[in-house]
Amino acid sequence: MEAALQSIWFFLWGLLWAVFFMTDGFDFGVGTLLPFLGKDDTEKRMMINAIGPLWDGNEVWLITAGGVTFAAFPAVYALMFSSLYTPLLLILFALIIRGVSFEFRGKVESETWKKVWDACIFVGSAAPAVLFGVAFANIFQGLPFDGTGYHGNFIALLNPYGLLGGILFLLLFLVHGALWLTIRVSGALQQRADAAANKLWFVLAAVAVAFLIATYFYTPIYHNYLSSPVLLLVPLITVAALFGIKLLLAKQNYFKAWFSSALTIVSATFFCIIGLYPNLFPSNLDTAFSLTAHNASASHLTLTVMLVVVLLFIPLVIGYQLWAYFMFSDKVTMDVLAEEEAY
Repeated sequence: MEAALQSIWFFLWGLLWAVFFMTDGFDFGVGTLLPFLGKDDTEKRMMINAIGPLWDGNEVWLITAGGVTFAAFPAVYALMFSSLYTPLLLILFALIIRGVSFEFRGKVESETWKKVWDACIFVGSAAPAVLFGVAFANIFQGLPFDGTGYHGNFIALLNPYGLLGGILFLLLFLVHGALWLTIRVSGALQQRADAAANKLWFVLAAVAVAFLIATYFYTPIYHNYLSSPVLLLVPLITVAALFGIKLLLAKQNYFKAWFSSALTIVSATFFCIIGLYPNLFPSNLDTAFSLTAHNASASHLTLTVMLVVVLLFIPLVIGYQLWAYFMFSDKVTMDVLAEEEAY
């Protein structure tokens, strides 16, 4: 019973990260694309308002994922925030800058003022996308720690596999964000978003193949799949969803293409999570020191109480977000920009 509960929380932990990447991913993508697709202030405002009512709600999943790490796997939380302190701190600063930029950009009618905040939105969106990829890629391949502590540094995290993970995350979010824009805007901006998604898809597919090959050589993730071939359904779903993006884009079925992109992100995350199991924080110095779902979890009582809380309140969070998405599902038009609440 104890092991089953720990395993449940392992996969809930993975699910929360997957949902965060799926939801906040298109925010990061739109923010990164802002200086490239927005040709004037009106189009940039349309892009910002396309994510404006939703971005802060999407970040609830980041807080939830961090909270679950702290409560369900305290040993992992402690080591994560010491070994990955620098990238996590940079992510925090970038998210703060991004949130402030959305609010401050329209406060002064000055071209210079807006350009400064546009640059902040770009950095505050692109940096977390890359850093999350770098951090998780390093977790996948294992980190240098043992019984005496962590023996690496930030520069060591910027290894070839870590950087490849950062590029992959950025491209996933760029395509996801471009697809979101095709749903929320119209006219020339929608056409540029469509073209961007189509072009970026080819780069994403190439990098995804490179990442899958590198994962075989740099990580033990494939071990679980080789021992249980039925699990190969997960990467097959990921590949099918990735190609689904392209096929649906060709038909200009933008919502289904975005949904296919969301499925790509979620299934790709679970591909790595399933491959990691039962490891949460593997050591590449000595596997005896790896933190797993079984040796790093909180008490049975804590996990049980948390599971009850999750079953009661997560549906409320999902319901709230679905309501918010429904309320702001209309396209961003000039009338929307004229509203007092607009960015």
